[in-house]
Amino acid sequence: MENSASGSFLRNRRLESFLETKSGPNVRETQKIPCKQVITRQKPNKTDAFVDDDGWIPTLISCVRIVTCYLAMMVTTFIWAIIMLMLLPWPSQRVRQGNIYGHVTGRLLMWILGNPLKIEGTEFSNERAIYICNHASPIDIFLIMWLTPTGTVGIAKKEIIWYPLFGQLYVLANHLRIDRSDPSTAIKSMKKAVQAVKKHGLSLIIFPEGTRSKNGRLLPFKKGFVHLAIESGLPIVPIILTGTHLAWRKGSLHVRPAPISVKFLPPIKTDSWTADNINDYIKMVHDIYVENLPEAQEPISTDDTQNSSRS
Repeated sequence: MENSASGSFLRNRRLESFLETKSGPNVRETQKIPCKQVITRQKPNKTDAFVDDDGWIPTLISCVRIVTCYLAMMVTTFIWAIIMLMLLPWPSQRVRQGNIYGHVTGRLLMWILGNPLKIEGTEFSNERAIYICNHASPIDIFLIMWLTPTGTVGIAKKEIIWYPLFGQLYVLANHLRIDRSDPSTAIKSMKKAVQAVKKHGLSLIIFPEGTRSKNGRLLPFKKGFVHLAIESGLPIVPIILTGTHLAWRKGSLHVRPAPISVKFLPPIKTDSWTADNINDYIKMVHDIYVENLPEAQEPISTDDTQNSSRS
């Protein structure tokens, strides 16, 4: 009798719990609050949804994938280096072939790494524009190689030429380099870049932070991308990358199966921008990134981000 009574009591409690879950207004209201915030701020909420396993089997798989990526990149780079050499007299064609190389190689490398990938806002990915992107991982390079449109050139530090394979092809593809050690030289390089963009009808891709974040958190933006926008009149298309810092951390050779998200935001018109308000434009664009990044990638404070950018 006691067992029967206790069983009946438990069944009634389960039924009451079920009914409260289905019809209780308080439960619904508390669940809506975080959802509403996520939608309003467009915050990704599943960036960390993976098991960070440093066991020998995941490490071995990671090593195999990295070696495979390197071999695949060697093959595609060799093929396109021959194509580039044949096209030396035609710079615009080398730019185009460099983009095709990036589309093929970037997509291939992401397939080899095997990270779950979500891409949004692709309707904004075919604009003639200045594409900007937060930078926290080598994977960012693969993604922008793959996803930026044909007719896009990058702007990188002059030392990129010494990167094995990639650096030499970067130069052959007629992409742009700047000398960041001297501000006056860097400004001249920027002006040459704008002239090339206007002359050949090109787009640009640049990392506005100027360096790679060590922990995935957003760093302060440099002024270069705003100067380029003012001089060229091109709109700015922000690309928001989330999760890449977890998938392949700076200084690590272990690629983890973290989900990655790529989101193209609507273009920001810059044709009315003036040099008098550069800091305001930088803050506006930086705030857009803060609004769209998960909390784990937001800057902690101004002091922290400045320290990170110096290191």
